[in-house]
Amino acid sequence: MTTPADGAQAPAPTLSEPKPGAGKAPAKDPWDLPDVSSLVVGVLGGTGDQGRGLAYRLARAGQRVIIGSRAAQRAESAAAELGLGIEGADNADCARRSDIVIVAVPWDGHAKTLEALREELAGKLVVDCVNPLGFDKKGAYALKPEEGSAAEQAAALLPDSRVTAAFHHLSAVLLQDESVEEIDTDVMVLGESRADTDLVQALAARIPGMRGVFAGRLRNAHQVESLVANLISVNRRYKAHAGLRVTDV
Repeated sequence: MTTPADGAQAPAPTLSEPKPGAGKAPAKDPWDLPDVSSLVVGVLGGTGDQGRGLAYRLARAGQRVIIGSRAAQRAESAAAELGLGIEGADNADCARRSDIVIVAVPWDGHAKTLEALREELAGKLVVDCVNPLGFDKKGAYALKPEEGSAAEQAAALLPDSRVTAAFHHLSAVLLQDESVEEIDTDVMVLGESRADTDLVQALAARIPGMRGVFAGRLRNAHQVESLVANLISVNRRYKAHAGLRVTDV
């Protein structure tokens, strides 16, 4: 028998033999994001500055928004002030009626709020934007929760929810300023599921000027949350409302 080693040419591949790489799905375009315009967004802590600002911007972009508060009357009052079809409800009702729930409560009430809403938040996409910070005479500084970050604490407290982290570096002043047409910033989005982070990126992109950028898994949330302390220092020194932009992406 003659073999290729004896000098004979190896047989040419037949048409039935797959070529290298054949059948491989093309890489997904990271900017091919889903349509989230029909989803209802709930904002826990929606009567605070950050929550009100996010509710206002998302509603202004055409999103249906429900503000949540411990007291339904307080949420309804804030919603009426904002207008744009925003509704108010107590936290539990807000969580039940929403597809995506943004957690914008103060850090000192973070764990207690989520523990109380575990059932209502089951199966929901939860977006944690809480920054664990302390303040003293030297200014703001980052706190590190036992779980590693606020987002990881949320994931531990809400085992039946899909927890992501985003919207940490936004100026509440700019968010609430009706004269500001665009918010010039990127939103770092973290999570364990690409489908979930894509939804949050798409939600961020609903706000003119904003862009959602994937920034890793939840184990990296501490750095993102902590950076707010630096931005507070920037804002105080330069009398600004600084945000972030990621270059070359």
